[in-house]
Amino acid sequence: MATTPAPPAPAAPPKPTWDPQRPQVPFPWLRPTIRIRLTLLYGGMFLIAGILLLSIIYLLAAQAINTGNQPLFKIVGGTDISVSSEQCPAVDADSSVNVPLTDFNAAIANCIDDQRRAALDALLSRSLLALLGLAVIAFAFGYAMAGRVLAPLGRITRTARAVAGSDLSRRIELDGPDDELKELADTFDDMLERLQRAFTAQQRFVGNASHELRTPLAINRTLLEVHLSDPNAPAELQQLGKTLLATNERSEQLVEGLLLLARSDNQIVERKPVDLAEVASQAVDQVHAEADAKGVEIRGERAPAVVQGNGVLLERIALNLVQNAVRYNVPGPGGWVEVTTELQQGQAVLVVTNTGPVVPAYEIDNIFEPFRRLRTERTGSDKGVGLGLSIVRSVARAHGGHIAAQPREGGGLVMRVTLPV
Repeated sequence: MATTPAPPAPAAPPKPTWDPQRPQVPFPWLRPTIRIRLTLLYGGMFLIAGILLLSIIYLLAAQAINTGNQPLFKIVGGTDISVSSEQCPAVDADSSVNVPLTDFNAAIANCIDDQRRAALDALLSRSLLALLGLAVIAFAFGYAMAGRVLAPLGRITRTARAVAGSDLSRRIELDGPDDELKELADTFDDMLERLQRAFTAQQRFVGNASHELRTPLAINRTLLEVHLSDPNAPAELQQLGKTLLATNERSEQLVEGLLLLARSDNQIVERKPVDLAEVASQAVDQVHAEADAKGVEIRGERAPAVVQGNGVLLERIALNLVQNAVRYNVPGPGGWVEVTTELQQGQAVLVVTNTGPVVPAYEIDNIFEPFRRLRTERTGSDKGVGLGLSIVRSVARAHGGHIAAQPREGGGLVMRVTLPV
């Protein structure tokens, strides 16, 4: 009894990549930065020390003025004693007439005790206000000092972001005392110097390899075309020439793909406005003849989606995806390829969907590796040299975007390229 194959598992979401030009958070001052943490540390230590100092002063003041119930003095006798007080009505001359001395002394003690408590309360409230004002000043001073201390780290961060944009000529060149931050900056500058030399050597190698590899292949192609143009050449020689010409063309494609892959691994420095809809339409026009020959229908609506990037490399993205969608489709008529472009949440999106064989989800990651295809590795094929999707991924990353592949229900793939506008 035949079993129904389980539907393919959904593809895992693409891993986020660090983007040096990522948008800033809405409230950057709410981020728990080192400066904020140092400010809270400085201000918190001052606040704790102030509270402890205020508590000690309050206890010492309370002990010094003796807030107990024992009076500092009392009237033991005498005649014609007259006492007047606006703060203590109980001992006023008018209200204390014919009052026993015991009650009179108790009223004086209570009045003095109330005055002492009022003095302590006033001391506490004014001290708290002073502590609050000093705490605000301490936090502001700590924030300013933390910013001054961490300013070299800000320079290092800005330089690192500029370097991530392929500007390897930038240097920190931090001056000041020979401390740990200057040592870090000098080490970073040395690393940038080595990286610049390495990238310069790589670019020089790519240029030399481009010349050295293209020239003999172009010569071979010219010689083969000249021999094939001879009408008197034997049929066997004609067939051999066509085979060699196809092999030579495949080698040229491989060289071009490798050089493009090497060039697109870096960030794009010079960017211009490019409409993904126009790029995708040009790619569709170039593949239309091949699609008609295979009986594959190309459809889809392409809305304007302008991005900042390199037009030639972005056209390569669309062309490689559409070519793959046409070549790896269902045999015979009935297949289709849908190419759409749109803007979603501030990003330009290119989606290429096609019919074709069922693709297991666990093989999705392999198709982006150089020279790898579904169920085959480093094998010859008339459908390409195995670098198309690798180039697409490199170009997308160079533009600060990414590509995600997902198996389509019923067979085929959904390729989604997302680029920042």
